[in-house]
Amino acid sequence: MAKGHILVLPFPAQGHVTPFMELSHRLVDHGFEVTFVNTEVDHSLVLGALQPAGGAAALGSIHLASIPDGLADGDDRKDFNKLLDACSRHMPGNLERLVTQLEAARRPKVNWLVGDVVMSPCFEVARKLGIRVASFWTASAACLAIMLNVSKLIEEGLINDKGWAERDETFQLAPGMPALLTSRMPWMDGTGTPVGQPALFELVAQFVKLNSLADVVVCNSFDEAEVGAFKLYPDILPVGPLFADRELKKPVGHFLPEDERCVKWLDARPDRSVVYVAFGSMAIFDPRQFEELAEGLELAGRPFLWVVRPDFTPGLSKAWLAEFRQRVAGTGIIVSWCSQQQVLAHRAVACFVTHCWWNSTMEGVRNGVPFLCWPYFCDQFLDRSYVTSVWRTGLAVSPGADGIVTKEELRSKVEQVLGDGDIKERARLLMDVSRLCIRGSGSSSENFNKFVTLLSE
Repeated sequence: MAKGHILVLPFPAQGHVTPFMELSHRLVDHGFEVTFVNTEVDHSLVLGALQPAGGAAALGSIHLASIPDGLADGDDRKDFNKLLDACSRHMPGNLERLVTQLEAARRPKVNWLVGDVVMSPCFEVARKLGIRVASFWTASAACLAIMLNVSKLIEEGLINDKGWAERDETFQLAPGMPALLTSRMPWMDGTGTPVGQPALFELVAQFVKLNSLADVVVCNSFDEAEVGAFKLYPDILPVGPLFADRELKKPVGHFLPEDERCVKWLDARPDRSVVYVAFGSMAIFDPRQFEELAEGLELAGRPFLWVVRPDFTPGLSKAWLAEFRQRVAGTGIIVSWCSQQQVLAHRAVACFVTHCWWNSTMEGVRNGVPFLCWPYFCDQFLDRSYVTSVWRTGLAVSPGADGIVTKEELRSKVEQVLGDGDIKERARLLMDVSRLCIRGSGSSSENFNKFVTLLSE
């Protein structure tokens, strides 16, 4: 008999679904029944990506369910304000209906909701239904700490009540935490404009109240990675770096099918020779920046594996891309999606050119891969500060006055990262520490056991 029935509810974005799916596999391994709840749109994407692996059966004992996100079929789900506003208003009621449907289908009673902090309006519904709540934060603990201190930042005059920077300066929330520009807050884009106005900042302002409904807060991090943040918030349980299984074979809820050529291509490359380039599921590059990035990789003259989603660069000349592919055919490979954990674990990967979402950052850390940081928005700037200033396991690109990272800048920074033995050594040491944390009596392993004990009550 299962230890209990857990509903798992991520925010509808790839960088949230992946760590939630990894956590779900671990919970199933510990004897829980898990129902994984996606929005209807993401549910279809996950099922479509799973088809080559045998569909939902590839997820083993994880049950998939879906609820509407509140948007119409033609609505733009990359409009962050629209998506977040719809989720906050409609998904609590939709989740309540799902629980009723599960009960009518004679599924075991739901004991716990493991919910995304960004979906915390659903926590009130869970409590009303007698379901206990565990809050799972997919970004860094430092990011959550900043969001939990919004009222303090407003009182100190660093930001206003709309989330805009009032003073252009660098601040540090607590000793040991990364320093951050007020124009690079975790709810801002690269221009210092709050993302998803006004929905995201309105939700962030409620985090303290909504998060208090949870019995526990867990996050995908580890003690030694964020000493200052966990000193400030010792009740947050770090259980990372997360992974679904040691062989990295279990599906983790990708929205796009993986290109299986990646690993075979890497197998034919020398150790620590390949530049891996990936910007996640949401970043958009204009054609000029795309071409500079492409030509920078060509200039670097190193083998590269580059993930280019179908929607990564609207308006890019297909003829230009075809010609570029032809020029670099002997050096690089471009794919639409890949199993990132398998790629980063491969002996051939030398560095990771990344947008710095926390999930990608933790995957790089766990595999000892040096970083070249190219943040796009939200908490990616904070994660860049961890990489470049706290852990010192990588460098960052520097855009020009026009906001463009030139091909010469990319080539120069790739060469600096690859040629810096100290960066490589620090990345290796951080990898060793992260792996100790998730084994045996390691801190993240012990925290996960505490979490399992609580969920078993």
